[in-house]
Amino acid sequence: MTPVIALVLLAGLSEATGRVLPPFSRRPGMSRPLVAGLLLVGALIEATVIALWPLTAWALAEVIHPAARSDTSGLVWTPGLIAPLVLGAILAFPWLGPLLHFLLLVAVGAGLAGALAEASGMGWGIAAGCVTAAGVGLALAVDLVRRLVAAVLASGAREAIA
Repeated sequence: MTPVIALVLLAGLSEATGRVLPPFSRRPGMSRPLVAGLLLVGALIEATVIALWPLTAWALAEVIHPAARSDTSGLVWTPGLIAPLVLGAILAFPWLGPLLHFLLLVAVGAGLAGALAEASGMGWGIAAGCVTAAGVGLALAVDLVRRLVAAVLASGAREAIA
């Protein structure tokens, strides 16, 4: 396994830890296998989203700036770009710092924008817009799926009670 894949998986686990553990730590009687399963599924989903971020930004850059350099294979994560996202678990806890988590994502996005600008030959501002649009789009898609799953689970729980 390459270091980048390991870091993407670790960053996914980190993000999932910050999202899954706080709500379930307040609920008494949660089964550990259920929480571990949710953590594993969340880690895979978050790792997929993290892995798709540079690819989506590169696709947007090609749409916006068709004259982008074709001699490169695209934008990919490097260990230096992805490593800060491993801190996501610490910073994603709702009480410890959603603002710090947001600033971390902005810093990683700025590094990604610099790499995109260099790889594509476009200006940093346009590259930053592509990275931002890709990140926000992926985050909204994941949030929509989370809300849909929560609604389905909540309606299933209500039907089971009735």
